[in-house]
Amino acid sequence: MSGILEGKVGLITGAGSGIGRATSIIFADEGAKVVVCDVNEKGGEETVNLITQAGGEAIFVRCDVTDSASVEAMVKACVRNYGQLDCAFNNAGVSGKMANTVMCTEDNFDLNIAVNLKGVWLCMKQQIQQFLEQGTGGAIVSTASIAGLVAAAYAPAYGAAKHGVNGLTKSAAIEFAKKNIRVNSVCPGVIETPMVAQAGSDSKMIDALIAAEPIGRMGQPSEIGHAVAWLCSDKASFVTGHCMPVDGGYVAQ
Repeated sequence: MSGILEGKVGLITGAGSGIGRATSIIFADEGAKVVVCDVNEKGGEETVNLITQAGGEAIFVRCDVTDSASVEAMVKACVRNYGQLDCAFNNAGVSGKMANTVMCTEDNFDLNIAVNLKGVWLCMKQQIQQFLEQGTGGAIVSTASIAGLVAAAYAPAYGAAKHGVNGLTKSAAIEFAKKNIRVNSVCPGVIETPMVAQAGSDSKMIDALIAAEPIGRMGQPSEIGHAVAWLCSDKASFVTGHCMPVDGGYVAQ
C-alpha cells in the first residue's frame, strides 16, 4: 500500500531534531521525497542519513529562516533537485527565555519574533509563490503552539509569536483557498523534544509540565509528525485555515 504522501515533494524546516526530524522521517515513510532544512548542518545531515538508511529519499539544505535570501535559496534548491514543491512544514523555532512581560528583554522578544513568526512568513511567501508558478496548488503547515491558542505566562514573546503564526495561517488560507493552496497550523502541547528539555531542565518544571497535560504524559514528536503528514496529504483536502491542537487535551480544560 502506498503512503499518503506518495509522489509528493515535502520541505521541512527545523528538521535537524525533535518534531522536525520525526516529521521528516514520517514524510519519507509515507512516500515523499524530503528536503530537510535547518541552520544546524550536523543535525540536518543526521536526519537525511536516517531517512536514506531506511530506504527513503532526502537531501539537506542549510537555511536560516530569518534571512529572506536564505529562504528563497532553500525553495530554489528544492525545485532544482526534485522539480517541484508539493507541501511544506514550517517548523523552525526557538523557545527563548522564560520571563514575565516586564522582565522579558528586547533581545528575547526580537529573537522570538524573528524566528518563530517572521521566519514562518518568509517561508510561506516563497512556498506560495512556488505553488502559484507551478499552478498545482499545495499544502503548508506551520508549527504554532498551545501558546498560540491560550495564555502563555512567563513567555510573552513566544506566545505573541505563536498567536501570530495562527493569525498568519488563517490570512493566507483565505487568500489562496481558490488557488487550491491549503494553509494550516499545528499547535503542539508539551512534547518530549530537546527544546522542552532545555526549557525545563529543572525536574520540578518537567513534573509541572506533565501535570498540566490531561492525558498524563508528554507527547512524542512523531505524534505531531503524523498530524502534519495528514494535513499535507490529499486526505485533508477540505481542511484549510485550521489551527489544530495536538496537545493531549490541554486547551480543552
